[in-house]
Amino acid sequence: MLRETSKGRRPVGALRRRLLLEALVETPDSAGGQLRSFETIAAVWAQVEWLSGDERWRGERPEQVASHRITLRWRGGVDAGQRLRDGDQIFDIRAVGDPDGGRRRLICLVEEVSR
Repeated sequence: MLRETSKGRRPVGALRRRLLLEALVETPDSAGGQLRSFETIAAVWAQVEWLSGDERWRGERPEQVASHRITLRWRGGVDAGQRLRDGDQIFDIRAVGDPDGGRRRLICLVEEVSR
């Protein structure tokens, strides 16, 4: 477990993983529908902590689901529905919170699905 300093800050080096923050973008297609894609908003330094894992079935195919807590420096505009990416690893953001209200850290509870 990572210990915090006396001022409640994470030690230097705790946010050592570089992730891309992505948001859903919808654009009209030629058939009157919407094309959905994700656009990179920012690159952020983060700490990724595994919380739990499970297997579930979607249709007739199994999926591996892992829950993680991702800590990053505080930034506005991060919401559920966005995602964080590290190469092929995609973390769907389910909930976002500022644990002490001090705008120093942002905690994202995320879900990673492997098919």
